[in-house]
Amino acid sequence: MLIVSAEVAAVEADLADGRLGCPSCQVVMGPWGFARERVLRCRDGVLRLRPRRARCRGCAGTHVLLPRIALGRRQDEVSVIGAAIEARIAGDGFRRIAVRLGVCPMTVRGWLRRFGRRAGLIRAHFTRCAVVLDPEVGPVLPAGSGIADALEAIAVAVRAWVLRFGPADPWQVVSRLSGGLLLQHEPTLGGRVVS
Repeated sequence: MLIVSAEVAAVEADLADGRLGCPSCQVVMGPWGFARERVLRCRDGVLRLRPRRARCRGCAGTHVLLPRIALGRRQDEVSVIGAAIEARIAGDGFRRIAVRLGVCPMTVRGWLRRFGRRAGLIRAHFTRCAVVLDPEVGPVLPAGSGIADALEAIAVAVRAWVLRFGPADPWQVVSRLSGGLLLQHEPTLGGRVVS
């Protein structure tokens, strides 16, 4: 999986011009059909999308090109999931968060539990991202709990991204830096640090 622009025309142009590198071997990828259609619940309603697939010209591996507004294996927009995580850090319970976001309470509880279980890994990954993006970033200070520390590391990495590349939606940057794997089962996070 590779996180790309949410603009279909931009993704097609990047594929046609050979600007997308394989996440496994960095060789140029070309178009290779489409992934299955999926529904993404966004703050503004429902979005139907059918992500592009690409095939590496080197290792012949195929990859789904997931738009940066999404996370792998999640039906909700990354900013909705991010809002739930931020609300939890602020002290809200999962039921209150679910009502505010219009999401099933068990879905929100699942996001928060997964984020909590992966907090150490998330903190380490985003701390590394911050240092790669800005070697003079300084330490990521403890914020009081595992999930708060992880969110602090995310904030520092997003700030480093914005300073290097310019303004961007913070949770879309998170999707990109995590390779869409923020809440996945895998023991590691993916994604390249720079575009």
